[in-house]
Amino acid sequence: MNAASALRVLIVTHVVRDNDGQGRVNYEIARALLAAGHHVTIVSSMVAPELLAHPRVRHVPIRESRLPSRLLQYQMFAIKSAVWIRAHRREFDIVHVNGFITWTRADVNAVHFVHDGWYRCGFYPFRLADGWYGAYQVIYTRLNAWCERWAFRRSRVVVPVSHKVGEEVRALGIEPGSLRVIHNGVDACQFSPGASERDRFGLPGEPFMLLFAGDLRVSRKNLDAVLRALASTPAHVHLAVAGILRNSPYPALARELGVADRVHFLDLVKDMPALMRSVDAFVFPSRYEAMSLVMLEALAAGLPVITVATAGGSEVIDSRCGVVLESPEDVEGLASAVERVARDRDYAREMGRAARELAKTLTWQAMAERYLALYEEIARSDAARRAQVAAPAMSARS
Repeated sequence: MNAASALRVLIVTHVVRDNDGQGRVNYEIARALLAAGHHVTIVSSMVAPELLAHPRVRHVPIRESRLPSRLLQYQMFAIKSAVWIRAHRREFDIVHVNGFITWTRADVNAVHFVHDGWYRCGFYPFRLADGWYGAYQVIYTRLNAWCERWAFRRSRVVVPVSHKVGEEVRALGIEPGSLRVIHNGVDACQFSPGASERDRFGLPGEPFMLLFAGDLRVSRKNLDAVLRALASTPAHVHLAVAGILRNSPYPALARELGVADRVHFLDLVKDMPALMRSVDAFVFPSRYEAMSLVMLEALAAGLPVITVATAGGSEVIDSRCGVVLESPEDVEGLASAVERVARDRDYAREMGRAARELAKTLTWQAMAERYLALYEEIARSDAARRAQVAAPAMSARS
């Protein structure tokens, strides 16, 4: 690409790196921009070193605030970043933000979570009367919901990461014409089928092994439903659980339900590709999710996926590669789906092959190309508008 056609893109987010959900999306967009010959400026608190080393990357650091709460820390980032962006806005063709992250207008706003959707989904667990922690969570959620609505209305194009998120954005009064759904991606090479390494993770070799991965300290991911469903399945079905165990109530619940000998709590697992190669299916009945990266990773690893409609990303799954239940509270349905997959390993393997083929269409490259096409569309529209404005002036001078 020649210098005249290269775009100058500003990305605003807290973190840009390959081991963070939202950060990974922005990391892949930045890499694709650079590969296409564009210039990237990143306003953030942290950027992966390999991006910083690139000659066409400029980093504007916003130090992490030491104020006492995420609510105040994020507001400080929003204020500081807005001051810088307003002073430098003319330097960029595209300003790309992520939800509410800064007090300024944007060309593209990628939506990875909708606080209003989480608050109204029917499974929000906090109340103002639940003590200081519950009250703080409600205030945090409602203030962020208001800020997100402000940010969406001041963005030219809003990009939900799933159709589920798109519906939540539309519920805020955002015009459908300004929405472009772009699903998150997955590294189909890193997450791929391969030899099992159960011994490495201390897992028994014979049982049909389910995998659950997520935050084990909150109810939103819904491990409780998985454990209750497991109690209704045959003894040859086991569950591996990946996630930080500290302060988790779920080991006690497994003992209470009488399934502790079939549940293998692995704590934090750093090599998720190897773990996914070592199990037979992935189960993820999250009560609220925007677009789960771990679900896409399970598909890429060739695992049948058992999930629910409230988990964003479930919209890409069909009966060939998984099971999508309507309600995250349908424990009986969850147990039935698990038993069906575990009963017939040939059926499970066939689903896994279909999952793998689906994941190949949802790569990071495919995602990034859609963002770049959107940037170029906006830039062409701006160029055409400038030319239209300039034409009468040229005619008057001639």
